[in-house]
Amino acid sequence: MTSATSSKAPTGVGIQRFGDPVVLVLSIGFIILFLGLSLYDIQWTAGLISEGFAWTANALGSFFQLLLLLTFLIGLGVAVSPAGSAKVGNTDAPDLSTFKWLSIIMCTLLAGGGVFFAAGEPVYHFVVTPPVFSTEAGTAEAVAPALAQSFMHWGFLAWGILGTLSAIVLAHAHYTKGQPLKPRTLLYPVFGERVMSGWFGGVVDAACVIAVVAGTVGPIGFLATQVSFGLHELFGFSQGFGTQLMILMVLAAIYVTSAMTGIHKGIQLLSRFNVFLALAIAAVIFIFGPTLFLTNAYTQGFGEYITSFFAMSTVTNATAPGWWMQWWTVFFFAWFLGYGPLMAIFVARISRGRTVRQMILAVSVMAPIATTIWFTLLGGSGIFYQLSGAIDLTDALNNFQFDVATLTIAQALPGGTLMALAILLLTTIFVATTGDSMSYAIAVVSAGHDQPEPIIRAFWGVAMAVMAAVLLYMGAGQISALQQFIVITAIPVSLILLPTLYIGPKAAYAMARDQGIVPPKGEVALVGATTASVDTRPGS
Repeated sequence: MTSATSSKAPTGVGIQRFGDPVVLVLSIGFIILFLGLSLYDIQWTAGLISEGFAWTANALGSFFQLLLLLTFLIGLGVAVSPAGSAKVGNTDAPDLSTFKWLSIIMCTLLAGGGVFFAAGEPVYHFVVTPPVFSTEAGTAEAVAPALAQSFMHWGFLAWGILGTLSAIVLAHAHYTKGQPLKPRTLLYPVFGERVMSGWFGGVVDAACVIAVVAGTVGPIGFLATQVSFGLHELFGFSQGFGTQLMILMVLAAIYVTSAMTGIHKGIQLLSRFNVFLALAIAAVIFIFGPTLFLTNAYTQGFGEYITSFFAMSTVTNATAPGWWMQWWTVFFFAWFLGYGPLMAIFVARISRGRTVRQMILAVSVMAPIATTIWFTLLGGSGIFYQLSGAIDLTDALNNFQFDVATLTIAQALPGGTLMALAILLLTTIFVATTGDSMSYAIAVVSAGHDQPEPIIRAFWGVAMAVMAAVLLYMGAGQISALQQFIVITAIPVSLILLPTLYIGPKAAYAMARDQGIVPPKGEVALVGATTASVDTRPGS
């Protein structure tokens, strides 16, 4: 098998080292503009974003849902096809061991947000029945639908958009054709060389960088509020901006250091540590918590997820309240869409030596199943305590106070305060693994190769932390405004990902043909024609 295309960083300084000026100007300009408008008039900025958020959710929510659904289904089709045996990067030896590879996947994609919502979201759907279901809220019959709805938001569709078809397109373009690891490369089959140089390609890359910045600053900021709230409740620390700033500084130091040391050092070490910590917490919850309830809840919840899969994935404003769709399904799906191109870059980079089938199944099947188990352990425990009357999170969750929900459930778990501290640490490291992977991915986009300068990685990591700090200083409401802006940024990103529905399978088969896994074009037809001619000869 041929060796992979070299992806070493170019030498020298200038644009190759520090990035595309169009990408830098637009993406850094977005940060400055958002902060400037927020400082100028917070209410006006938040209101403008809120209007754009509502319009996008109403007008394009169904399109986002359909794009995620088709990406997942077509990805599965590619995985089971002969093209699934093609190797990413044209190399037999994987860059990373299986455990390291899976750890990075689990910790760098939906990790930060997933941990933040894992405790509270299932309980919310338990006390407020999702529109697809008709069970009475707060009853034993509402347990399975509540978990199923959470599984829908963080399951197969969410993960599938992050590293399947788009990662295949990028892997083929980069490792076989030598094209750069940039979002614009996804559009090369559509626009050709026009998108690879000049302002057009820069705008495409910048749109994806802005979406990721908006999607990552939110969890970074909310983590500061969650940890400061936890430290206040557990030890009486101040919840003020000073405490939040210290938390941000520690968090940034962790993920910037990790990003600067690279995939084979900091990123994979942090991911492995987090996986072991998560497994330890999961074991304690399952063994010493409501074991039988959790087992039954997961079995029934996952069964409901599969049974109602298409109903939940295609529900629209026509059958569901507009506010519910905006703040739940459409919000989450738009968030994941925004991460799509840069996460595809990251998945393509860490999956060299893996087959296309392994990559798709790991990202869109294995990781979602692990996520559903985690949501059941934390959120299912919360439902158990809510159902038994040990806690009451109705008011907190109706006000979207998920930091309160997480800490309350954590304190009710076996170990009490110790478990609460462990979950706060886990949440912090999970957000850090999101921060380091996104800092690395943005630096890759800026540089155009998979060995960006450490200073570029550090710059983006620090920039996101500073943006979160400024927004927290202005009030947590601006973090919420930025979260709403995620839905707006999904508009251009969705158009960038749309062609992968067709290009992804083509790229997989092109890789398979190059590697001799499937016959070249026309060979099968030629064999068939020859056979037909033999069968029709006189006396045959």
